[in-house]
Amino acid sequence: MLKISNAVTLADWEIEINPIRAQGAGGQNVNKVSSAIHLRFDIRRSSLPAFYKERLLALSDQRISKDGVIVIKAQSYRTQDQNRDDALARLRDLILAAVKVDKARRPTKPSRAARQRRMDSKSHRGKTKSLRGRVL
Repeated sequence: MLKISNAVTLADWEIEINPIRAQGAGGQNVNKVSSAIHLRFDIRRSSLPAFYKERLLALSDQRISKDGVIVIKAQSYRTQDQNRDDALARLRDLILAAVKVDKARRPTKPSRAARQRRMDSKSHRGKTKSLRGRVL
């Protein structure tokens, strides 16, 4: 069971985890052991709330297929357990990032004093540069 938040959890049957052989430069361990993890999660069939599903399906992420299936491949670690934990953590992070609501930005403008300080510093720099010329 994967806990997303206090109210939302995913059951084990919703997440399909398959061990596969890791890619990359070989060695005795890589060529023999299926230590990488291939995780598949179907958004539409899941028990996630409708808001979560909408936000995930609207997300433009290369890990989400057109069918609404999240595919995560974890092969960073040497053991299968560590890769499984990594894949589940990445799935959890993806779901949380999709449902995070950004704070609305209120447009602001600089105060009159700040604009005056900016203009004063510009004229001061200009004077400094003009004094760098050749002395006659």
